[in-house]
Amino acid sequence: MRIIIIKIMMTPKQAGMKYSVDSTPKGRPGRAAGARKIGASRICLLAASIFASASLRAEEPTIAVKIVNHHFIPAEVEIPAGEKCLLVIENQDPTVEEFESHSLHREKIIAPHAKASVYVGPLKPGRYEFQGEFNETTAKGAVVAK
Repeated sequence: MRIIIIKIMMTPKQAGMKYSVDSTPKGRPGRAAGARKIGASRICLLAASIFASASLRAEEPTIAVKIVNHHFIPAEVEIPAGEKCLLVIENQDPTVEEFESHSLHREKIIAPHAKASVYVGPLKPGRYEFQGEFNETTAKGAVVAK
């Protein structure tokens, strides 16, 4: 695989910075004094705003579901209606399974001894059934939104 990195360079004038001839440091023509500091401070401000917005965002409720001997445990999970939730499904079986729900519009293949995350909702109050497609007779469950 070949990776190509392209670096885009801008002059201080193109970046919207104003400078005079006196502010150009010796040995570095074309760069305003403090141009690097301005760029670094903008990057720090951007990173701080991203982390702040992520920490202010409310965490979705997380529900753990396991697949053991081709059965979902628990077979029925209750979630709050109107909220987005995260189902973390852990397949403890030695075979692959597919989490499938037509009413939730979700499908997810889960490898043996692996975990998968499935977001559901926000849902209206009701019962939403799911099953394991490879073991439909035993792997059945439901999400109940209340």
